[in-house]
Amino acid sequence: MMSLYWHRCGEGKTDLVLLHGWGLNAEVWSGITERLRPHFRLHLVDLPGYGRSQGYSAMTLEEMAGVLLPHLPEDAIIAGWSLGGLVATRLVQTARQKVRGLITLASSPCFSEREQWPGIKPTVLEGFRQQLSQHFEKTVERFMALQTLGTGTARQDARQLRDVILSQPLPQADVLNGGLSILQSADLRGDLSALKVPVLRIYGALDALVPVAIVPEVDQYTGHGQSLIIPKAGHAPFISHPDLFCQQVLDFSSDL
Repeated sequence: MMSLYWHRCGEGKTDLVLLHGWGLNAEVWSGITERLRPHFRLHLVDLPGYGRSQGYSAMTLEEMAGVLLPHLPEDAIIAGWSLGGLVATRLVQTARQKVRGLITLASSPCFSEREQWPGIKPTVLEGFRQQLSQHFEKTVERFMALQTLGTGTARQDARQLRDVILSQPLPQADVLNGGLSILQSADLRGDLSALKVPVLRIYGALDALVPVAIVPEVDQYTGHGQSLIIPKAGHAPFISHPDLFCQQVLDFSSDL
């Protein structure tokens, strides 16, 4: 039986939908929810097949967005981290209801390295896919370590991510493989100019998965919006720099 986890909390008047990244669940936002809930109605979502959203098999990006779309509140800000940034972008592109704004966090419209486009080498993503079937938990742990690589709080942040994974039911291997397939194949660069909502893009200067070299390229493809690079942050700036991240979200919201 398919069951989508979509939890609402907060005292604010603006709806803020938070979408997590590969392998994780909505508990990854636990370190910032108390800061944000006085200002927003938070929508904490486990993507289909992840955490408490059980009963789903591997999905394409379009299928994943299609599952979330009926639950999307009117006039919401949609924020997505990493893989969640791709889902959030696709939601904005396909939503019939009004969307107030889009926030992508340590995300790329094209995660995989292409000609004249920096990204994750396809062999690395393919290696993760192959290793999942052989060493499931070790592969997930290795991917989490990549997300905090180089930061001053890397060990602490990696432990927090690991605790988040273990706090809820683990995704099935086929769901994780499906997520890696999205990261490997999705290319939304050509769609960015069609985005008609305000956009905030937040990056970590030390991100090992989304190199900051893409920032001017994404700005050019989109043609509007704000880009912020957080110094000394890796792939999870909302964990290593929670106060700065929350302030940026609040500033962005107040300008809408």
